[in-house]
Amino acid sequence: MDGDDMKLSDLNILDVGDKIGMTGAVFSDNNGTALLCMFPTQPQPAKVEPLLMDLDEWTRFLRQCDVQETEVLVKDKASGDLVKAILRKSQRTIEQRVSWAVFKRDFYHCRYCAADGVPLTVDHLICWEDGGPSIEENLVSACRPCNKNRGNIEYSEWLRSPYYKKVSRNLPMAMVEANEKLVVAIRLIPRRYSERTSR
Repeated sequence: MDGDDMKLSDLNILDVGDKIGMTGAVFSDNNGTALLCMFPTQPQPAKVEPLLMDLDEWTRFLRQCDVQETEVLVKDKASGDLVKAILRKSQRTIEQRVSWAVFKRDFYHCRYCAADGVPLTVDHLICWEDGGPSIEENLVSACRPCNKNRGNIEYSEWLRSPYYKKVSRNLPMAMVEANEKLVVAIRLIPRRYSERTSR
């Protein structure tokens, strides 16, 4: 390892995924020649710095990129040889068409507190981490505070939480009942499973 090689500790990890993003890919052949392939809309970089990381640092780096579905595969746990890193950020991204359909269906109000005129997000009824797909049936409009407070609490537990009970006082009774009916409806929503394919 060259003493001048950049390490993850040389970076502000909070810049990864914000100021530091993907602009291309590096490929190499069996002779050790590296090919820096920039995305078509990206200019050639002014400077290229090798960033040397072990497997744990790679995992941390990729997760910081706000990639929820990152799979780091190793050939052998003893050696830690990296075989493949699979990034699935596109599955985490919710299509704008779907988000706007959810907002329209929910009358541009938060389904949990009835807030309107505020920035809305979409909340997964079956959490993303539990295999909940980003489809209209699994999404509701939520203001940022409600979405953040729910976090990854199971939906039925969320409806019994002190926070929801407090903020839902602003909801029309029809919306409270509609939210409660979703507890049963989400049983019909298919779950998303990630599968590894063999090479």
